[in-house]
Amino acid sequence: MIVNYNTQYRTIRQANRKLGLGSASFCLGRPGLESKQTGEAREAGELSASNEVEYLEDWKGDDRASEHEDRGPILTSLGRLSDPRTVHILGSGNVGQFVAHALAGIPNPPPVKLLLHHRSLLIQWRKSGQKLVLITNRKAEERTGYGVELALPPEQTHHAERESNGIIQNLIVSVKTPNTAVALSSIAHRLNRDSTVLFLQNGMGVLDEVNAKVFPNEETRPNYMLGVVTHGLYADGRFRVIHAGIGTIAIGVTPRLPLLETGAGQEQAASPLPPSSRYLLRTLTRTPVLAAVGFLPADLLQYQIEKLVVNAVINPLTVMFDCMNGELLCNFAITRVMRLLLSEISLVVRSLPELQRVPNVQIRFAPEKLEGQVAAICKKTSTNVSSMLQDVRRGRQTEIDYINGYIVRRGEELGIRCVLNYMLAKMVRGKQQMIWHREGALLPLSGEQSHS
Repeated sequence: MIVNYNTQYRTIRQANRKLGLGSASFCLGRPGLESKQTGEAREAGELSASNEVEYLEDWKGDDRASEHEDRGPILTSLGRLSDPRTVHILGSGNVGQFVAHALAGIPNPPPVKLLLHHRSLLIQWRKSGQKLVLITNRKAEERTGYGVELALPPEQTHHAERESNGIIQNLIVSVKTPNTAVALSSIAHRLNRDSTVLFLQNGMGVLDEVNAKVFPNEETRPNYMLGVVTHGLYADGRFRVIHAGIGTIAIGVTPRLPLLETGAGQEQAASPLPPSSRYLLRTLTRTPVLAAVGFLPADLLQYQIEKLVVNAVINPLTVMFDCMNGELLCNFAITRVMRLLLSEISLVVRSLPELQRVPNVQIRFAPEKLEGQVAAICKKTSTNVSSMLQDVRRGRQTEIDYINGYIVRRGEELGIRCVLNYMLAKMVRGKQQMIWHREGALLPLSGEQSHS
């Protein structure tokens, strides 16, 4: 039975107190109720109060987790921890800067350390005054006090230098999705089974690549969390970000076993939340600007797919037509293309084996339902330029292989030929290469080898 919204909130607050999460806007399957910013996420899922409390109780974990954030330097089996409260952020793009800026503004903020994967970024950081600037409603707010480290590929770093950096407990990854495996390989030796890695990126399928290339040993693999960011963020120069649209960050802990093995409704109920995951989740949900929301794994998966569908339509089409999001609407020819594309995507999504135990999947991901969501986003962000179009215009890598390319790969696994998604993915990559040739960059970026 679905409970009343206010009743549900009181139940969650009681559970949060037991977990030591305070009164932060933390909720599984529902948006944070203490913030008006999270209203957009209301339709993301419904849970009964009994199920929420039961799942939250499973997250109590070790009683030492509440003491975890107050400890000084400690030793682990793999190395030294400078401060277990430190949140490391790998990726100096808009999302990474936004999260770092927000964390520095809360009461009793955690130490935040930026991991820069290019020496040139360190030079630019020093020239910028070693500060992050967030611009909201034309008002700029500066924050300082961040730690900075270089996270270079292993071949560019001395062994002694790598070992001296210490173990990372809490890591947020916000690099471009195609660069994830390479970026993580530079700090893989600093992560262990007690660490937690939160991925705040576009697209899907990156975890399979990370497991295969960076953490093949499941016994020593860190804990994973996934996040979906709906805030509107734009760069205004190096280490300056414009917060153009208020949104949320949906977060969920990824089970060590796939949903197919655990069941959609029983997300490893017997496994407590690791202390580092609990600490990172609690820290993010008590940061008002982020409007972070906790989701059950099965609910987060559906939320991820909904954003994937929107990106798979808006991003490549705005690239090919070189237009703002709203210009895709009120154009008969383009809306016909959108409808055909959504039919193909819907068929793949509704056939995914990991969603077969989830109720109402056929309705939630029906073509007509998805078309309404895409149209609503186009209208709401009508004057925005999609992130993929920004990347193409600047000659940067896109995340097309983890958006439409992911749809194609999953379709192949299911015996569904996704010709429209395949064509769009190749057209975007082709336009990228045209721009590189025009600008004289004849060699593709790392990881951009041509694929047949």
